[in-house]
Amino acid sequence: MTAVAYEDVLAAAGRISGLVLRTPVLEVSPGLFLKLELLQYSGSFKVRGAFNRMLSAGALPDSGVIAASGGNHGLAVAYAAKALGVRAEIFVPEVTSPVKVAGLAALGADITQTGAIYSDAAEAAAKRAAETGALSVHAYDQPEVVAGQGTTGLEIMEQTGGVDTVVVAVGGGGFAGGITVGTSARSAGAAGAAGAAGPRIVAVEPERIPTLREALRAARPVPVEVGGVAADALGASQIGGLAFEILSGPRVESVLVSDEAIVAARRTLWERHRLVAEHAGAAAYAALLSGAYTPRAGERVAVVVCGSNTDPATLGNS
Repeated sequence: MTAVAYEDVLAAAGRISGLVLRTPVLEVSPGLFLKLELLQYSGSFKVRGAFNRMLSAGALPDSGVIAASGGNHGLAVAYAAKALGVRAEIFVPEVTSPVKVAGLAALGADITQTGAIYSDAAEAAAKRAAETGALSVHAYDQPEVVAGQGTTGLEIMEQTGGVDTVVVAVGGGGFAGGITVGTSARSAGAAGAAGAAGPRIVAVEPERIPTLREALRAARPVPVEVGGVAADALGASQIGGLAFEILSGPRVESVLVSDEAIVAARRTLWERHRLVAEHAGAAAYAALLSGAYTPRAGERVAVVVCGSNTDPATLGNS
């Protein structure tokens, strides 16, 4: 049994109800569903985990909350903090897109941009949290965050009537880990542990940031180089410990997609469905379009489109 169980996801769903959107599911062809987390408050699924972490903590400190982020998690924490009336301090790396930095400013967050990649910002945020006593809201490696993200899985199963496979992007792995638990069968025992029955999880990573693939190869989380078009959102240099524990289970299949496939998927989401996704948000869809993952005949598949914090003007050419 993992540190995050199905009952934790159920509790998170009750805790954050009314604070997050029940995002729609679009059936784009028979048995192929898009879960539209890009329509979520703050532009990504991340707000689910942010609210659950803050509400699970009880009384929040006067110094507020603090987080490191490539952008989307910071936006989610800033959104949740504003809704709950507390201060948010967000550390982001230099790779974070101007769209996301502007969004943080619009939400009233105190922003520090430092370091080349997410892990640099995370180190600075941890030091600052120790100084101020602010509540740290990790982007992917806290049980409350993973359980909050798992509420997406509950919705997928309810809205589709059940699927055989969920295709989801992986950075630090908290979202894919949460969905793995959240789609576990209710009757699986141990409140739905990660290895319990449920749909297959296809965990999609950019070829240039293979945190899960390399962890599975090494049988432990290991650092990887970070680069490519989705680095601002999927740019964790190492899979989270909780995510690795969950995603090492028998239900999970790891696949990689190229930057070119991600760019093409992002453009296709716009051209076919008028969905404005960021590169990370299109990564899972890229697995289907590129053939990195090919559904079997009759397979019911949900693809999670997970983020929309991007400049729409770039959709036609990048």
